[in-house]
Amino acid sequence: MPGTFRYVVVDVFTDKPLAGNQLAVFTDAREIPEDMLQPLAREMAFSETVFVYPPTQGEQVSEKALRGALDRENDVETVSVLPPEAGGHARIRIFTPAVELPFAGHPVLGSAFVLGAPLQLVEIRLETRSGVIPVTLEREGARITFGRMQQPIPNWEPFEQAEELQELLGVRSQLPVEVYDLGPHHVFLELGSKEEVAALEPDLGALGRLTQIGVNCFAGSGTSWKTRMFAPASGVAEDPATGSACGPLGIHLARHGRIEFGQEVEVSQGAEVGRPSMLYVRVDGSPDKIDRVEVGGSAVTVARGEFRL
Repeated sequence: MPGTFRYVVVDVFTDKPLAGNQLAVFTDAREIPEDMLQPLAREMAFSETVFVYPPTQGEQVSEKALRGALDRENDVETVSVLPPEAGGHARIRIFTPAVELPFAGHPVLGSAFVLGAPLQLVEIRLETRSGVIPVTLEREGARITFGRMQQPIPNWEPFEQAEELQELLGVRSQLPVEVYDLGPHHVFLELGSKEEVAALEPDLGALGRLTQIGVNCFAGSGTSWKTRMFAPASGVAEDPATGSACGPLGIHLARHGRIEFGQEVEVSQGAEVGRPSMLYVRVDGSPDKIDRVEVGGSAVTVARGEFRL
């Protein structure tokens, strides 16, 4: 007998359908064979696809509220729920079309919208391979309007291939070219203006051969910034919105004096691929000690479907 695997499609880091970064969330992946996960992510062909599992430790409960996530009147899904202090409410695995990731930002935020809405949670905690990520959810009535995820604090170091990367892109960074490790790795280059960022046309084949790392080019001032992220080696030519890069970008800006610690800034992304997105980031601490990193945004559910395989 073929299995039926249901999913929800969410546009993340936007409050408008058909913008932001697309995400597929398979809301109950327990019966999906391991060797089918990557092919399903490749079939969806989004930047990332999420598969939801019970938390590592948890007690299974029948949760009728999950009907809202699937929008099916007569379905009762089973989900494992754990008190927040004990761990996560759910465990998620994140796949690009090419590889599995330990952490990514828009899959965490989008999954929080999908799972948090029917469960009526103020904060949902999602287990990833990079740890448990808390997401605080803001509502208007029952509808979630905004989410803020507390991201892990990354390590960073100078990027060894900085000269080769700048030569390939035809740019010179106005700040040190540094790489941040948040599970996924991101390298950052500051350009002279938002227009210079918009005009980039990198050789994606050459970029994928040079580095496996996500390449982020940004510019801006004050509370308004623009970024583009290229990761051809991971199957993502250009990402419409990169939550896992937004936290490190905020740290990079604060460490080098471009913004103040504790100041929330907005980061636009995705216009060049026809999916405009808006992300928000705040970094608390000091150049010597980062205390907290929050990345926020909106999301909208745009589709539901199922595979019968």
